Amino acid sequence: MQLKKTLEHLKKQQIIVEIYGLGYVGFPLAVRLSKSGITIHGIDVNNNRIQRLNKNELLDSEINLKDEFIESIINGKLELKNSPIKSDMPKIGIICVPTPIPNEKIQSDIYVKSAVESFLEFSKLGDVIILESSVEVGTTESIINLIESKGLKVGKDFGLCFCPERIDPANKEWKIENIPRVIYCSDDQSFQISREIYSNVNGANLIRVTSPKIAEIVKSFENAFRLVNITLVNELAILCDKLDVNVKEIIDAASTKPFGFLPHYPGAGAGGHCIPKDPRFLLESAKKLGIKFDTIEHALKINEQMPKYIANAIEEKLQSQGLEKNVLICGLSYKANVEDMRDSPSFKIIQEFKEKGFEIFGYDPFFDSNLTEKYLIENHISELNFTKLDNLDDETIKEISCMCIVQHHDENKLRVKEIYDKSLIPFIYDCQSKLLKNLQSNSHLEFLGN
Repeated sequence: MQLKKTLEHLKKQQIIVEIYGLGYVGFPLAVRLSKSGITIHGIDVNNNRIQRLNKNELLDSEINLKDEFIESIINGKLELKNSPIKSDMPKIGIICVPTPIPNEKIQSDIYVKSAVESFLEFSKLGDVIILESSVEVGTTESIINLIESKGLKVGKDFGLCFCPERIDPANKEWKIENIPRVIYCSDDQSFQISREIYSNVNGANLIRVTSPKIAEIVKSFENAFRLVNITLVNELAILCDKLDVNVKEIIDAASTKPFGFLPHYPGAGAGGHCIPKDPRFLLESAKKLGIKFDTIEHALKINEQMPKYIANAIEEKLQSQGLEKNVLICGLSYKANVEDMRDSPSFKIIQEFKEKGFEIFGYDPFFDSNLTEKYLIENHISELNFTKLDNLDDETIKEISCMCIVQHHDENKLRVKEIYDKSLIPFIYDCQSKLLKNLQSNSHLEFLGN
């Protein structure tokens, strides 16, 4: 009965939606929902982030939402807070906080449980929690226990859903509004409430599954699929290096098969917040059950070895050409055309070169010196162990022996091509095989995978 009343209030927009975590998932969700007329409270424990947003200072990945964000703030539909407030209105809490890789010091659900407990502090009958954070298998069931320890019965007078985020930054075809979503709901009323909420996000294109574990495994398996295929093609690239054949030509040719093949291309390794982490949740589940998940374990191992392989290949080439041991790492983010530096392979390559005694330079048009501390934390390093370049002009790069291109950003692709065409750097190593060979250039160009 209480959940039915919540649905009725939601349809009249007499409700508060609290979004916990205003990062890459929570921020665009908050802006989109506030445009629907629902009152949104964006909650983040990071006070620096709240202060930055209150000053309308947006990251590159947020800037496309600036007008809608400012409008929502002005009309009072979006409020930014460090913690929730008590209200007599029905509330829906959407959890979009990060989930760390578990180790002996930290559990993967530490921030999720903290956000849920924060919501429960002022919750009441008829409220609903929707988890969007990627979580380890069994986490949603533990949240059920947490909720019911407060005297609330999940599925009867309190709703719980798990709708794992699907977001691909800089993807111009698949965006938040047209990506279908998988969802688990504790009951039919909560599913109807979720449909009403996500009608303002992706047109309520929700695929309901029967248990929380299925939804949790779906999310982890999606990213395991990416990890395994990225690893497969990177191992193929290493083989092609030894056979002196071009891996991209092989993949392009294989892609002509109209069925049973999905092309993946080599690179310096999978980075970001999802692909290196989410498959580990499946691996941890297998270990707890006393079984192996060798495919994922091997893929993670190879992914971690790619930076060393690239650094070794470059060192050998510089030695053979009698060039100085210095290198420019071009493209520091984990993915092209985004400012996200989380768990980026570039920082791992830099560390490999540091151990080899190289002089290292780094350039990325998205690198923000004001966020240096954030980058250090996200890449598990104590200091910025390279010289950051502000540009790639002739004077700046004139003494550099090698440019290692890890990410090709559209913003600087013409300059990178010009550096190669004009032979401004003796040796260029392209991790993604995107530069086109120019026989007129005196720069030696090599690809990962020949």
